Amino acid sequence: MTVKLELRGIWKAFGDREVLRDIDLAVELHEVVCLIGSSGSGKSTLLRCANLLEPIDDGAVLLDGEDISLPGLDDDALRRRMGIVFQSFNLFPHMDVLGNVTLGPRRALKLDRVAATERGDALLARFGLADKRSAYPDQLSGGQQQRVAIVRALAMEPEVLLLDEITSALDPELVGEVLEVVAELKASGMTMLIATHDLGFARQIADRVCFLHDGQVLESGPPDQVLSTPTHERTRQFLQRVLGP
Repeated sequence: MTVKLELRGIWKAFGDREVLRDIDLAVELHEVVCLIGSSGSGKSTLLRCANLLEPIDDGAVLLDGEDISLPGLDDDALRRRMGIVFQSFNLFPHMDVLGNVTLGPRRALKLDRVAATERGDALLARFGLADKRSAYPDQLSGGQQQRVAIVRALAMEPEVLLLDEITSALDPELVGEVLEVVAELKASGMTMLIATHDLGFARQIADRVCFLHDGQVLESGPPDQVLSTPTHERTRQFLQRVLGP
């Protein structure tokens, strides 16, 4: 087993409110881990701390065994190794699809326009968006915008991909096309840490499911175990409320 990303003893507070409390979580190379839990349980904050978008108050974030949360390190260089996709797409409205996808590689990786365009076109074709390369975000459906957001993250060739509730802003009929992209990424071996409210998706895609409550990981294990026969009473209560009797 090779641990790719490790969160060790992570604490995070906003003012007097503790959001994450002594989180220990390791994601192995090529593993897909889904975080589930109620709104406010800390899922999104955990992803943002993993990517160093939120500074941690205590603990360490390790990538390939290296503590990347130490003061003085180049956060931007580290984020290039770990992409993140948000539920709100965050595409630049004044840029077409190809411009959105190629901006990062050109600016951060210093690829020339030709190389960045070749990479962008290959990814757009891979995920069924080749015919949208010249479209602008407001000309796309929500599902297409989210797929472009994922492609934009992949254009940086990250080693780990963090996905934050990427289907929660979509109409139900658009969810499937986004989940197909994630399934393809899993098949290709991408290491992923995913916050999701879609338990059916978590059961289908995850190698491991972690249930968060009140800023702590209360239960972790294979999807069938956590989602069908949970051992923690709070996990059972959550699933009963979400899935019904």
